[in-house]
Amino acid sequence: MSDPLEISGSLCVPEAELRWRFSRSSGPGGQGVNTTDSRVELSFDLAATEALPPPLRERALERLGPRLVGGVITVVASEFRSQLRNREAARDRLARLLREAVAPPPKRRRPTKPSRGSVERRITAKKHRSDLKRLRRGDF
Repeated sequence: MSDPLEISGSLCVPEAELRWRFSRSSGPGGQGVNTTDSRVELSFDLAATEALPPPLRERALERLGPRLVGGVITVVASEFRSQLRNREAARDRLARLLREAVAPPPKRRRPTKPSRGSVERRITAKKHRSDLKRLRRGDF
């Protein structure tokens, strides 16, 4: 797994900037549960990376602020019994997090007002409903 981590078509994080840590997973796992280090922690130093252009790095630091510890983001995967599948899950999770963090902000909504026709239809429907209820009361 020495491939760079692809964030988007033009952005990649080199494997050298990723830090892997392995430990034993908790929970049931059969005979190998106490011997295999299948839990995976993938860390990436977002504050010091040169893989992202400065504006994107600043945007990612701002958006991922609460998740960062000293400028480093860590992703954990332990849902699979195999270390390889947990490594793939951690890479996918980190790539998705970074992709969302560097995405441009959504376009601002332009305020609009309802069309005259939609206002008239709404009021006509309200009057119709009101008439129905008034006719049901019997004191017309």
